[in-house]
Amino acid sequence: QSGFTLIEVMVVLVIIAIMGTFVAVEVMDKPEQAQLTKIQSDIDTFGAALDFYKLENYQYPTTEEGLAVLVPKHIKRMKQDPWKRDYLYASPGRNGGDYEIYTLGRDGLEGGEEIDSDISSSTQE
Repeated sequence: QSGFTLIEVMVVLVIIAIMGTFVAVEVMDKPEQAQLTKIQSDIDTFGAALDFYKLENYQYPTTEEGLAVLVPKHIKRMKQDPWKRDYLYASPGRNGGDYEIYTLGRDGLEGGEEIDSDISSSTQE
């Protein structure tokens, strides 16, 4: 006879469940890394949208216009950092670039260390 017995199927399911548990523990054990990855992804998305905006308007939005001018034409909706705060935008950037997209970290205050530190498009390059 061909096919799998019930015991073979159950053994495979148990192995998959055990492996899934290890993966879940690894992911859940690193929430700060997941937050940093989200921030990087969001900043990259904003950066691409800003480049398209500049192609159409020959300049980046002003600080006053902010990232809101990108919605809905260049991004579907405004993104927020992992702590449910809007990303901040400055043009020119605080370090002299054309623009800067940043979040003030978990504590919402300038400066800080580790997950509380400012995370910026100018520090990702």
